[in-house]
Amino acid sequence: MESNITHGLWEATANGKPDLKSLQRDIKTEVAIIGGGYTGLSAALQLSLAGKDCTLLEANHVGFGGAGRNVGLVNAGLWLMPEDVIKLVGQKHGEQLIRILGASPDLVYGNIKKYGIECEPWHHGTLHCADSRAGLKALQEREKQWMALGAPVKLLNREEAAEKLGTRAFLGALLDKRAGTIQPLSYAYGMAGAALKEGAALYDRTPVLDLKRENHSWHLTTPSGSVRAKSVIVAVHGYPEAAFKDQMKNIVPFNYFQFATPPLDPDILKTVLPGKNGAWDTNLILSSYRLDEAGRLIIGSVGKVEGTAWNLNRAWAKRSIKKVFPQVGNIEFEHGWFGRIAMTTNHIPRFHIMGKNMAMVTCYNGRGIGPGTVFGKLLAEYISGGSVEDIPLPVSEIKPVSMRTLRGLFYEAGSRLYHFVQRRI
Repeated sequence: MESNITHGLWEATANGKPDLKSLQRDIKTEVAIIGGGYTGLSAALQLSLAGKDCTLLEANHVGFGGAGRNVGLVNAGLWLMPEDVIKLVGQKHGEQLIRILGASPDLVYGNIKKYGIECEPWHHGTLHCADSRAGLKALQEREKQWMALGAPVKLLNREEAAEKLGTRAFLGALLDKRAGTIQPLSYAYGMAGAALKEGAALYDRTPVLDLKRENHSWHLTTPSGSVRAKSVIVAVHGYPEAAFKDQMKNIVPFNYFQFATPPLDPDILKTVLPGKNGAWDTNLILSSYRLDEAGRLIIGSVGKVEGTAWNLNRAWAKRSIKKVFPQVGNIEFEHGWFGRIAMTTNHIPRFHIMGKNMAMVTCYNGRGIGPGTVFGKLLAEYISGGSVEDIPLPVSEIKPVSMRTLRGLFYEAGSRLYHFVQRRI
């Protein structure tokens, strides 16, 4: 099995990796962007399209964080139901947030089409699967709320869901036709290529060691150079580096692992997710299922795959495939990997104004592709002279999360116990 437990299958199959250099000199730019994930890359692309001089600095390589490790589900909206979003951020921001993020897959797939990004884009919808009666009831409520907003969602009964999924393991499934799947690291590489094509400057292996306000501009210090910028977009999430390491105190650490089989036999492949839909269930310790372009089945859930957790979660993944997709049979895995998700306590992203001409939106709570692409664009517009009203979130202070380490340990311990006992019978 592939030993790369950080980027796994995605790194092994990614297309279009940009050939970037580290910053080796002192430069000036209109806008400095810190972070080379979806948010930073989308901001760089939008700024370049608007004719702005911008420079992106990535501490490792493009897609190093969540952009290169996630499931690749291009979902619409947040995890929360629409009415809960409005309760948490108010009517004005809530309605705006729901509308903008509900349309986020269109922006993602629009970028892919416009720039010819080779990232296995399947815009066939996703399936949220009911694994219990309570889960089915929750999906009924989701359908009701989204349909009231005109969203193209439909709750499938058990038979209809089985036809789409290739399994009768679920009581039903909510089909969201707005959504789909991609190869997430290839999309990040493609967005980098698009930004470069439009004139952005991108540097990797260039951590920001220090930044401060000097003479009406921002001064960013890197190991072998510096950047002076009028404005700064901070696009740092679950993998903060160097000057931003303390940012970890402001998120709840939440890990998610995945295992990928070899390409399935063509006859079996016809019976497993035949519509190429990405899927996940309603369980508190959720599981996800999807295919890649080569026909590999990818299964994931909450937790890590390092140390003793590797064998425990690998055994769970094998049992789960036998239960959910018994037609696959006893199969080994080609890849296993995991990544960190930047979570907030209420599952709403945060908008921070960190100083004059410096802003940040962070913590997408497991939905990085659509929101990252959208908020990168919106931050670019805001920092270019737009209004704070254009960001569909209230401005909030940066505050450390209380008992964040204990919360993270609770999630990890709970997921390991769950994966140890689930589907043994």
